[in-house]
Amino acid sequence: MNNKQINLLVDAVKLLLIMVITLAVIAAIIFSVSDDPLNALYNFFVGPFLSMRRIGNIVEGACPLTFTAMAVMLIFKAGQFSMISEGSFFIGTGVAMSISLAVPMPTGLHALVALLGAALAGAFIAFIPAILKKTWDVSEVVTSIMLNYVCEFFVIYLVTYHFKETSSSSLASWELAPTSLLPKIVPGTNIHLGVILALLLCVGCWVLTNRSRFGYQLRLTGSNPSFSHYAGIKETGVMVGAQVIAGTIAGMGGGVELLGMYNRFKWTTSPGFGWTGIVVALLAKDNPLLIPLSACFFSYINTGANIMAMNSDVSNDVAQIIQGVIMMLIVSGALLQRWRQKLVVRAAEKEQAEAAAVSASVEA
Repeated sequence: MNNKQINLLVDAVKLLLIMVITLAVIAAIIFSVSDDPLNALYNFFVGPFLSMRRIGNIVEGACPLTFTAMAVMLIFKAGQFSMISEGSFFIGTGVAMSISLAVPMPTGLHALVALLGAALAGAFIAFIPAILKKTWDVSEVVTSIMLNYVCEFFVIYLVTYHFKETSSSSLASWELAPTSLLPKIVPGTNIHLGVILALLLCVGCWVLTNRSRFGYQLRLTGSNPSFSHYAGIKETGVMVGAQVIAGTIAGMGGGVELLGMYNRFKWTTSPGFGWTGIVVALLAKDNPLLIPLSACFFSYINTGANIMAMNSDVSNDVAQIIQGVIMMLIVSGALLQRWRQKLVVRAAEKEQAEAAAVSASVEA
């Protein structure tokens, strides 16, 4: 195995190990707080698989996390720490809603234009902290967090004063145009076409980061900006480009979530998919191909916690505790590091032995 294959294997095993440890912690928590722990455990672990609708809930919940995690992954690979995926996602929902309600179009074209508008809006929002960082060296962390609130309140303003359903007792928009909604692809569930789009984007991101010139520049800039500068790479352009692409993906994710799962805009605050996407990306070790698995795991935890809360005496707040446990496991950089080193040494020794055998055969 070469180094890339070793890293992929170790990262995949580490991901599975973190999942197993997390599930063990869940069991320990439930046994300590529940009067009927077996019933709670059954509902948590098995409940999400008892019907096609619940399995669909896992996939549906993983879809927006896949988009935001991909966005975070690209930003982190560029060596930046922008938190703009939350704002780009939410502004994407607002633009998709506006196009759905205000711009009549034929079926198919309507959804396509709404998603493109959401993607462009997300890219524009992500461009702001990126260009501020490039021009005046303003911290992208601060500006992106501030912009998240601007996006949230702007979208709520749009719904409240321009698209609000006046007969509704709560904040909700008019019903979205049926021509703009994404079709369901699995009967008996709300799994929609956006799930396929998310998987295709994961493959596309892997190709972009591992099989393209921009991806090479991205990885080099993120790992060593000074060296990339001396190598002739315009590192500031790469950093800005990565954040704009990330905003595009997150904004499209917002449009996909709204048009695939809802018939009207109902959020009164940002749903937090951007923040959770950070943990999903870290759990996947910034590997686009592992992001769907990581997102499904988080969605499984949330689905199981909700089912457990409805059928036992354990609150679904346990899901928040589990996310904290996962974060602690993720930052434990020494986990499986020794095994990784052994595999690298073994591969190097094998390569050296093969080279010596070839050299001996040539001399003979």
